[in-house]
Amino acid sequence: MKTLLKGIGLSVAGFALGTTGLVASAQAEGEVNIYSYRQPELIKPLLDAFTEKTGVKTNVVFAKKGLGERMKAEGKNSPADILLSVDIGRLQGAKDLGVTQAVENDSINGNIPANLRDAEGHWFGLTTRARVIYASKDRVAQDSITYEELADPKWKGRICTRSGQHVYSIGLFASMVAHKGDAEAQKWLEAVRDNLARKPTGNDRAQVKSIFAGECDISLGNTYYMGKMQTNEKDPEQKDWANSVRILFPNSADRGTHVNISGMVLAKHAPNKDNAVKLMEFLASGDAQAIYAAQNFEYPVKPGVEPSELVASWGTFKADPISLNEIAAKRAKASELVDVVGFDNGPSS
Repeated sequence: MKTLLKGIGLSVAGFALGTTGLVASAQAEGEVNIYSYRQPELIKPLLDAFTEKTGVKTNVVFAKKGLGERMKAEGKNSPADILLSVDIGRLQGAKDLGVTQAVENDSINGNIPANLRDAEGHWFGLTTRARVIYASKDRVAQDSITYEELADPKWKGRICTRSGQHVYSIGLFASMVAHKGDAEAQKWLEAVRDNLARKPTGNDRAQVKSIFAGECDISLGNTYYMGKMQTNEKDPEQKDWANSVRILFPNSADRGTHVNISGMVLAKHAPNKDNAVKLMEFLASGDAQAIYAAQNFEYPVKPGVEPSELVASWGTFKADPISLNEIAAKRAKASELVDVVGFDNGPSS
């Protein structure tokens, strides 16, 4: 199994088995098999709590990409019961690949707001992260902002961001298409492109590093990266990056800040379906939501469950209530517009 996974670029946690053993494991009682885009150490506290509560053993295969495609290739022989993923694009992508099945469950639906789950029950949000503005404490005085304002010429040469084709960027741009329409979203993207300090590159943390270095004054980024930087013991310099910025939650005074999700799907051919649904119910519960969100510096989706103390310290905000079903439907257009305006080529002058 290790050789097979290595051949398609996967790393393994939990499935240290031969191919024959894997099939046997998938059919055993008292287990649930998880394909995860989230690193095993991040979900281990959750899975340990689930096993303690139910006695059901969990097995995890982790990869940064390709799990949906693997499930499709495996077909009816797939051992996967659940796929855990980040970003609405990957969740909807799994549905589009035909590797999911619908779940109609009152407990899950009661805990997860309708705008954060698939209208047909194929994917469910578990935590949210806001796409915010990281702003220099030294060079940006204002304490509020809108996404629309990023097109203002006053920001010319002052904005850093990662690739416009990254899934996190596409999610935000899709929300602009949904709210503004194709033409206005294109004009906005062109103006933001021309306000960039440089060609888009790096990840969200790299943008904050650039603010710290004085290369730009604001950047787009997900909220949880603040937590990752603030608590990074392996690279203490990241704490300095984090201390150089503050978070601005865009559009808090009107429609709200764009949010994306981490989430779950039930595999189409789940061999341990009953246990998989038990795990999904558990992950949607208040106790699990608190553990999951704190572990990943994200926000619980279940109403009434508070974020961790660290996450709460970044301030409160209004989340855009638009359905992520609509965001998912606009992702292709957003991606097209990124290429049309040459966003990833950087500013035109």
